[in-house]
Amino acid sequence: MTTPNAILAGEPYPQVHQTQYAKPRTGTALESAKEDISVAISKLDLSIEDVSKQIKSLVTAHHEELLQRAAGVNNLSGSLTSVRRGLNDVDASLEKLRQKIRVPYQTLETSAIRLQRIRQASDALRRISRFVVLSRRLETQMSELATFDKPGTTEKKKPNNSEGLSADQQDDKERTIAKAALTIAELGALLDGPEETEDTPGKDSPETDDGTAPAMDTLVPLRSVKAAAAHIPFIEEAQSKVTHEMESMIMTGLSTLDQSLLASSLQTAYNLRALPKLIQGLSRDLCDAVEERIRTAFDLSRISKEVISKESVPSSQGLLYKSRVRTEPTNITAPQWTAALWARLESLIEEMAACCIKVYTLEKVLKLKKDPITQRSFLDDVLENKPSSTFWTSLGRSLEKYARDAAKGSTFLQQTLSSGYPRLLRLFHEFFAKIAVHTDTVYTQSQQSPETVLVLRALSTFEALYLSRSTTRLNEAVSQAFAVAIARAVMNELDSARFDPLLMLAVARNVGAALDGATMRAEGLKLHVTYDSIVDPLLTAIRRELASIVSKLHRVDLQKVMDPMAGMAGPSLYMKDLADKLNYVKTQIFTNFSSDVTQSWVLSIVKYVIRIFVLHSSIAKPLGEGGKLQLTTDMTELEFALGAFLGPSSKRGLEVAGEEYKMLRAMRPLLFLDTASLASPTHAANLPPLVVLHHILVRSPLPLPHIIHGWQEAEYVRWVEEHRNEDAWSLVEAALVGKEGEFVELARRVLRQARGE
Repeated sequence: MTTPNAILAGEPYPQVHQTQYAKPRTGTALESAKEDISVAISKLDLSIEDVSKQIKSLVTAHHEELLQRAAGVNNLSGSLTSVRRGLNDVDASLEKLRQKIRVPYQTLETSAIRLQRIRQASDALRRISRFVVLSRRLETQMSELATFDKPGTTEKKKPNNSEGLSADQQDDKERTIAKAALTIAELGALLDGPEETEDTPGKDSPETDDGTAPAMDTLVPLRSVKAAAAHIPFIEEAQSKVTHEMESMIMTGLSTLDQSLLASSLQTAYNLRALPKLIQGLSRDLCDAVEERIRTAFDLSRISKEVISKESVPSSQGLLYKSRVRTEPTNITAPQWTAALWARLESLIEEMAACCIKVYTLEKVLKLKKDPITQRSFLDDVLENKPSSTFWTSLGRSLEKYARDAAKGSTFLQQTLSSGYPRLLRLFHEFFAKIAVHTDTVYTQSQQSPETVLVLRALSTFEALYLSRSTTRLNEAVSQAFAVAIARAVMNELDSARFDPLLMLAVARNVGAALDGATMRAEGLKLHVTYDSIVDPLLTAIRRELASIVSKLHRVDLQKVMDPMAGMAGPSLYMKDLADKLNYVKTQIFTNFSSDVTQSWVLSIVKYVIRIFVLHSSIAKPLGEGGKLQLTTDMTELEFALGAFLGPSSKRGLEVAGEEYKMLRAMRPLLFLDTASLASPTHAANLPPLVVLHHILVRSPLPLPHIIHGWQEAEYVRWVEEHRNEDAWSLVEAALVGKEGEFVELARRVLRQARGE
């Protein structure tokens, strides 16, 4: 009773250790405890009674509200019961609807899957049926092809050997090979991808009657079908044999220039769907063969071995000159080396002509053969670049590279080919004559095709050396004597160059210059020319330095976007360097000479700088709107610099530069003309046609001439300065061969206007 009593009295519950050691209570304690419980119960009764009274009073005070709530609860219970009944009805209806949809859907899904599988099986059976038909057809064709081989023919013998076969039999064999190739290609398409065949569904095939077709990734691969896989070894063997036959026919057709055989072999390659790869490989092989022949012709080590193999050299002499023979000939062996070099070059011309004729024969057959469906020639339908274009580009690049390297690396080759340049040029005349029947190359005094210009430009190194020596000989003749000696020297030089129209013109220009020099020497006791010959190296060095500074134009970012808030940009750094250099030449160099002499020098340098700047600015690419404004600012700065260089002695200012000044002034509006007006003679007045052509190429995606030939901008500008306008136009025209578009038509229109056509 202690615990309940404590709880009712609000006393803490006694701890365990206290109850364990509590002493026994006496009788008085028990009585006291009973009294406490009675008191507590009495209090509890009073509290309960009090609570009951409070509840009663609350109920009495709020009985109406309680009754309303009770009534509302009853009403809500009825509503919930109605809602529950409705939900049950909805659940029942939904279940019925679900049954009406689910069952047909499941049935339809099963049927659709079954239909898809049936279609796959049907498509597989259809392709297998076609595959079996083609396989049997291929067996018949291969058996027919085997009958054309002579009995006892070994595997090493060429399968297309026509020995023992009449012309009709050979034609039948070629047709059989072409048909077998077509069958093999269709079989390969069935095995590897049905989208490649005309009778199988694919991305280009019509849909089935219900508007659907088997998905490409769900088609059954025929390689996994045993009935088809059993034929694969035979198909691969047949493909290998037909490919070998086709390659042999190609080689035989090229070697004999048999266009009929080439047409059959190309048709076979087209049927095998291997024509682009085959033509690219043939073009590459022919170009590689020509490059190897050119490299071998200029290889001194091979010439050395050839000379040594033909001579019996004593052991002591061989030891003495062993290191020299490998690089340069001695005075004793020089004639043998020269003979070996020219023999190699003659052989090179023969092999180049043979390769070129093969290329054009192949291209002619490709142009004649047409696709039976599209009626487009193989040349247009299959290939991106013509084999002839690839050949000439490779020939020009290889010839220029090895000729330049030979001139730089060997004094012997440089002297032999420069002094014998007319002989070298005659060899190339023979080359053009050999290929003229088969190609469209033209090389006359009035017209030179781009191909001939490309080839002869590769020999420009030796031409320049030859012309330099020719000029030296003429000047020596002028300086030593007059009349008969000069006439004899002029006749000798003209006679040596008369076989080539371009070389003849170049030598004639040298003759004119030499005769002018003779006249001046005779009129001025020969003093003025001597003075000029002393000063010319200085002026040449000045021009070279100024040209080098102008070429830095291409280091400026000219494709930047114009910022309208930035205002006008200042001149470029290279233009400031050019102004400083002109000022240095005027104040530090020309002050050492009399003003009467330097006046003509100054004017010539002004004209030269304007020409060089206009040429460089015309090939600046890429060129944005901001770059055009920068070039305009640089032109203004250039006018100030050149005006200061002329000095106050020139009353007319830069107008004394004549055509060059008009050209500089006309360059500004050219930059901002619309593309269609570039070919207008009115808008391009006072500008050389070459500058307009350059600017058209800058605006177009077409490459500039120096990019095609791997030149630096400075090299190209120097080449333009050293050659005729017609040569430069031909170089640009060569870059337009095989191209089409708006810019190509504009460029060709400018070329026609320049030539007066």
